[in-house]
Amino acid sequence: MTDLKFNTTAGQTIDRELLVLLLNTGTSAAPVWSPLGSRVPDSSEEYDWQRESSTDVLGIVRTTMKKPQITQTFDPLPLDSGDAAAVKLWNLAIREQNYAALAAQDVLIVHKYAGTAENAMFAERYAASAFETTGLGGEGGAEISMPITVALGGTRTTGTAAMDSETGAITFTPDGAAAEDNA
Repeated sequence: MTDLKFNTTAGQTIDRELLVLLLNTGTSAAPVWSPLGSRVPDSSEEYDWQRESSTDVLGIVRTTMKKPQITQTFDPLPLDSGDAAAVKLWNLAIREQNYAALAAQDVLIVHKYAGTAENAMFAERYAASAFETTGLGGEGGAEISMPITVALGGTRTTGTAAMDSETGAITFTPDGAAAEDNA
């Protein structure tokens, strides 16, 4: 497998906004990828590799790791009627309290800074991610926010994301799909 290159200017650090989590606010057959995190000042993916170390009878330290459990927190996530992802999550968590649906959300992580071209950005799709709403409210005189923790889950499918220059719509193509379509 060939290493991907960063498609940014050498010697310049990569802007945070080039790493985006998108929630499918459409259907599985016709996904609509809506960004999550509008107005959130700080959010990072946290990788838990479940590392364990032990020392064997010869005094050698052995370390094992497992596939990472990846979580990301959006706190605060201000509510905004123009934020399709926040509206969908509010309906599932607050209005319906639909825990089963919250634990089965389709997510796309787009690494806009990595890939072969601007419209072939590295992306990861997680078909069964869990969204945990950890509160609703805020300080008097301020906006209502709904802190959310996302646990990426389900099958991880890698591929590329392309963004339509006029509409901003994101299209995900799984690895190998283009080769299969051309056959």
